[in-house]
Amino acid sequence: MPKPAKGPRLGGSAAHERLILANLCRNVIEHREITTTLARAKRVQPLLERLITKAKRGDQHARRLAMRTLGTNTAKREGRFDYTYELFDVIAKEIDPAREGGYTRIVKLPNRKGDQAPMARLSLVLEPVAKKAAVKTAEGTAKKAAEKKEAPKKAEKPAEEAPAAEEKAEAKEEA
Repeated sequence: MPKPAKGPRLGGSAAHERLILANLCRNVIEHREITTTLARAKRVQPLLERLITKAKRGDQHARRLAMRTLGTNTAKREGRFDYTYELFDVIAKEIDPAREGGYTRIVKLPNRKGDQAPMARLSLVLEPVAKKAAVKTAEGTAKKAAEKKEAPKKAEKPAEEAPAAEEKAEAKEEA
C-alpha cells in the first residue's frame, strides 16, 4: 500500500490532491509547459515522468494505466482534447529514444507578486540527448592507459641510488 505524503497536501484531501496533480499533468501534455508554484511543480514532476515512461512503452496496458491517472478518453465529445493520444502518439515520438528519464525540467522563476509564492516553470525536455565531453575525456584516458600497459616498462633504478636518497633524508632531519 502506498505511503501517504507527510505534511500538508496541495488540496484539502488526498482525493483533491490527485485531481490537482492530474490537471497539472493534462496541462503539461497539452501546452508542453506550465507556470505554477514550485511546490506543485515538484509534486507533479515524478507523476509526469512515470506517465511519459509508460507512453514510451506504448502498449495497451500502459495506455490504460495512464488513462487511470489522466481521466477517461473524452475526445469523442466535440471540442475536447485527447490527452492519452497526445501523450502516447505525439509526445512519446518527439522525445529522443536515447533519453532514459529526465523528461521534464523545472526552472525557478521570481516569486509571485501577490503573495510572494515561489514560482516555477515545468516543461517537457524534447531536445536530443547530447553526449558529454567528459565521456570523451574518459575514453581518451582509458585509451592512454591501455597504451601504457602495452609499452615495455623502463628499467628500474640501480639499487645504489636508493641508500643515497635515505642519507639525504636523514641529513635534512638532523638540520
